[in-house]
Amino acid sequence: MPMLLSGGDPCLYLRMVSPASWWLAAGAVIIAVSAYFLGCFNGAVIVSKYILRDDVRSHGSGNAGLTNFHRTFGGPLTFVVIMTDVLKAVAALLLAQWLFRGCTGYWTVLAKYWAALFCLLGHMFPCMFKFKGGKGILSGGTIAIMIDWRIAVVVWGGFLILSILTRYVSLGSIWAGGSFPFVTWACYPDPVIVALGFVIGGLVVWQHRGNIQRLLHGTENKFSLHRKGEGKS
Repeated sequence: MPMLLSGGDPCLYLRMVSPASWWLAAGAVIIAVSAYFLGCFNGAVIVSKYILRDDVRSHGSGNAGLTNFHRTFGGPLTFVVIMTDVLKAVAALLLAQWLFRGCTGYWTVLAKYWAALFCLLGHMFPCMFKFKGGKGILSGGTIAIMIDWRIAVVVWGGFLILSILTRYVSLGSIWAGGSFPFVTWACYPDPVIVALGFVIGGLVVWQHRGNIQRLLHGTENKFSLHRKGEGKS
């Protein structure tokens, strides 16, 4: 077993109770299922469909994300969308951290990446909303903060700079997804963690494939603090 961050026993308290491999497998399953269903609680869909009675996915780009929600509805409920997508990511990673308490640093980091992957899968492909969700930027940004401040600085720094200078939120979002695996590689040069980083970052970039095409064709909408009604995001 890899001992990247500490060199000690991977999980002393688990080994004393039962073979660590069984407990690690059980923990991985619990984290995957819990994180996925937490991710399914998409703030934009829940607020628009059940509070405003007007599904955000039937407007603008059809995306169940913060940008499309803001452009379509605006108003104070945007804050509810933000908090929903932030808190579900916080809950998913805290659960992973709690389940692997007492383990070495490597396993805690790995558990966070594992939870992050399934939380984003739930957000992007929510089973309760016909597998049509958001692009994972807000939840993904929260995940970056919770994993490592160094990753958060690179991901959020580039996102903010590009979004503010160009007013293309999608461009900042593509940077966030594209940079995530490489800064992961720099901070945690372990093949398993890096592989998870590339899957997570790749999912975010893939979800923005339509934005990439519009950016290349010069048809992407710029962000405005004012509600613009129908728009692509």
